[in-house]
Amino acid sequence: MPAFFRTGKLGHMTRENINPVTVPDYRLLAKKRLPRFLFDYVDGGANEEVTMAANMADFSRYRLKQRVMRDVGQVDTEAPLCGSRRSMPLVLAPVGMAGLMARRGEVQGARAAKRAGVPFTASTVGICPVEEIKEAIGEPCWFQLYMLRDRGIVERILERAARTGCETLIFTVDLAVTGMRHRDWRNGMLDDGSGARFAKLRQLIARPGWLWDVGLQGKPHDFGNLSEVSSEPVDLVRLKNFIASQFDPTVTWKDIAWLRERWKGRLLIKGVLSAEDAQAAVDTGADGVIVSNHGGRQLDCVASGVEKLPEVVRAVGAQAEVLMDGGVRNGIDVVKAVALGAKGVLIGRPWVWAVAGAGEEGLTRLLGVFQEEIRVAMALMGVNKIDELTPDLLES
Repeated sequence: MPAFFRTGKLGHMTRENINPVTVPDYRLLAKKRLPRFLFDYVDGGANEEVTMAANMADFSRYRLKQRVMRDVGQVDTEAPLCGSRRSMPLVLAPVGMAGLMARRGEVQGARAAKRAGVPFTASTVGICPVEEIKEAIGEPCWFQLYMLRDRGIVERILERAARTGCETLIFTVDLAVTGMRHRDWRNGMLDDGSGARFAKLRQLIARPGWLWDVGLQGKPHDFGNLSEVSSEPVDLVRLKNFIASQFDPTVTWKDIAWLRERWKGRLLIKGVLSAEDAQAAVDTGADGVIVSNHGGRQLDCVASGVEKLPEVVRAVGAQAEVLMDGGVRNGIDVVKAVALGAKGVLIGRPWVWAVAGAGEEGLTRLLGVFQEEIRVAMALMGVNKIDELTPDLLES
């Protein structure tokens, strides 16, 4: 019997001992390689994580219609996204501190995204600055911004992004205050007491591979895009305090108008869950909106992104590009979102799990699986082009 099948005492094949293929495969690899507090930071959601679970579960409400005896010899997954043709309607979402999940994690993510032909989005609180990302891939990435209390700092960050050639800005609007993420408190991530420090130290010692690869070789560990604020190494408690001191809960749509005056590129508003807010975003000059509940990490017990997507598409789909994120775990989910009217989807946890568990090559393989799943689904649904995916190809 080949070694591929000789697994476990009972000879069963499990996800832990086969080559990773799907998002859950890479999640398990990431869990085995990351210190617990870092894994939970990515893996967890707000409060009881009801919304985080709904983000994934609500995709199952929809069934694809299979159509046969159609000419599907020229299936093309390419799609227009924010003014460019991309290999598929998918974007790597901004993820804070991704450079702590893998060595220079944002750079690895951006390289894999370029190879796959999809956009990569740098986070305001990422480890690798936009300049490093551009140097690594030879072209600018998308950039995500939080509004800080000090508008002078915001202007300098915008200038920095524009100087590196960033043309698409994602402005996140659903973080007026930080959600209640209980996992981060349980594992000591946000506690600076002696007990919490000891707990994190034990978690680090339990992951010597991470300590060597990321902890030592992955430096510097600072917020690369916030050098205007601080160039000190990332401290998780300091991050919490920074968010409390700089993230601005007084932001209104007037501030979006202020931002629109200063940003000449494409502007997407992320964190919209209603037709009213989507219309307000468009009225302030946004080029698009991203239907999102922050991956279930902010307000628990709100609707999933895929549930609210049709409402937002009906409201502003003719005026602006509508994208969505939250719970997308495979190419079938992408097909469903596009059929519901999204121009594309963003994935956050999946790409971070992939680079944490298997590096740039792992993410490249995962993105290839996404594209193949999209292609096969389209063929079996009897369509050749992304724009042929319409609501009448879904059942619920």
